[in-house]
Amino acid sequence: MTKFEGTFTNFKNEKLDEFYSAIGIPWVARKMMTASSPTIEISKKDDKWTIKTSTLMSSTSNTFQLGEEYEETMMGGRSIKNTATVEDNKMTISSQSDRGKSQRVMEFSDDGFIMTMTHEKTDIVAVRHFKRT
Repeated sequence: MTKFEGTFTNFKNEKLDEFYSAIGIPWVARKMMTASSPTIEISKKDDKWTIKTSTLMSSTSNTFQLGEEYEETMMGGRSIKNTATVEDNKMTISSQSDRGKSQRVMEFSDDGFIMTMTHEKTDIVAVRHFKRT
């Protein structure tokens, strides 16, 4: 199994603005988010995972257990309910909000991970590429 833990830097995005619009992120927040290249730190202690996302403007952190629902506050103040699972070299975070269901699949390799984000209602798919630092 590929190592999930580490620090990763975003270096490329595809259809990110369209995806953020579909899940209801306001225009100003969307523009700030798509203009930044976040760093994601993933760690695990016992059976709890933590994903910390940092940009020049803000930092968020979520700690969760696989298979258990947890709440995440998005930029702009909206809350979503998530459940995370791990299978092989993929971590999948399934989300539910007032804008419908979405999913983030992080497929890990030795070099980093590719995050594929799908919005169920609109079928919009965005892809983010992260390299291990």
